[in-house]
Amino acid sequence: MQQARVVDLLPEVIHMAARVGKDHHLPLADSVVYATGRLYGAIVWTQDSDFKGLEGVRYTPKVK
Repeated sequence: MQQARVVDLLPEVIHMAARVGKDHHLPLADSVVYATGRLYGAIVWTQDSDFKGLEGVRYTPKVK
């Protein structure tokens, strides 16, 4: 299941991150992760509740 790809922080990512950060009230780092995933057609797998309900995200709550 471990697949990763390192990508450059392109201007398109930065502009989209600003937009989705504002629209979804995401912190800066989260908005960059989300925008990168959307622009590259990737699924964002996370346990961070800030992403819950967003398109293209597979959210799994943390087990306590």
